[in-house]
Amino acid sequence: MITCYVQFQIDPYKREEFRKYADMWLNLVPKFGGTHHGYFLPKESASDLAVALFTFASLADYETYRLESQSDPDCRAASAFANETRCIVRLDRQFLEPVGALE
Repeated sequence: MITCYVQFQIDPYKREEFRKYADMWLNLVPKFGGTHHGYFLPKESASDLAVALFTFASLADYETYRLESQSDPDCRAASAFANETRCIVRLDRQFLEPVGALE
């Protein structure tokens, strides 16, 4: 099992645009066999930090998702929305494996 932790630097004045972008992706990851654990916006933290977590059975399954999502019309629309609104300034991905009960 592999969990992708995505940390976003967002434009704090475009929270609603980012929220709309996140809503688009919540149903897209499961379409490709992953489990989406949600998006998290800043509450009592830096105003430009957002996080997403989603899991795939393996890194190979994640790579398949990355390739297939590039040609999916809904995924392309979500990415285009983020580009058009410029709600995401930067993102970083980390790949994590569970420890303990989740294994």
